[in-house]
Amino acid sequence: MGTVIYQVDAFTSVPFKGNPAGVCILDGPADPGWMQSVATEMNLPETAFLYPERDGYNLRWLSPAIEVELCGHATLASAHVLWETGALKRGARARFHTRSGLLTAKKAGGRVDLDFPREEAGEVSVPERLTDALGVEPVYAGKNRFDYLLELGSETELRGLTPDMSLLREVRCRGIIVTSLPDSPEYDFISRFFAPSAGIDEDPVTGSAHCCLGPYWEKRLGKSEFNAYQASDRGGEVYVRVQGDRVILGGEAVTVLKCELLV
Repeated sequence: MGTVIYQVDAFTSVPFKGNPAGVCILDGPADPGWMQSVATEMNLPETAFLYPERDGYNLRWLSPAIEVELCGHATLASAHVLWETGALKRGARARFHTRSGLLTAKKAGGRVDLDFPREEAGEVSVPERLTDALGVEPVYAGKNRFDYLLELGSETELRGLTPDMSLLREVRCRGIIVTSLPDSPEYDFISRFFAPSAGIDEDPVTGSAHCCLGPYWEKRLGKSEFNAYQASDRGGEVYVRVQGDRVILGGEAVTVLKCELLV
């Protein structure tokens, strides 16, 4: 029998929305080159590879082009598959040993809550190449260890972005988070995320970006709990709660595909 891979749409309860992730549960460590080849073949924003380790699972995330240091939607998808397949009891907390430390996931009603590190951005000057690539002037610019964070003046401006991806690839960072206040009171803030240097022109719903967005909007809005929306073509909802040096990311997930890798 070959290796089973699940495809899960994360940060949504509706199939073919949210952010798709591959989930591959292994018996033990795998060759990094093989994992990258599988992730490239899957051609999803991220594919998660996990195997039992100590009191939980070792978890790694690979995009079609690179291994990433932190990924929210593929962690949510991994926990979802562990519960759905019975590898973990539904009431049990999922524990993941990752390049960003110990991450956990637990059921919270119909939602899954992820406990992630706070990734606050410090204010910076905007590189000229970045504004040229986006075609807009932000009202605020920040940067953390992964990404640039740009606040735009309106939802209309955010939704209307058509970045020059060839220029964005030249900006030295994992990705570009753009955010704004929403037109609708249904959400506290909205965002989009571009990561062409990681092989993803626009990521549908980026959990890890909300580790930066939560602390930013906490200061801007004077509260620590948010309903956020990532305004990609697929779209997705993220519950965000800032707790000191941690950020809780909540969302739903649905399995859409189970396949067998024969090589």
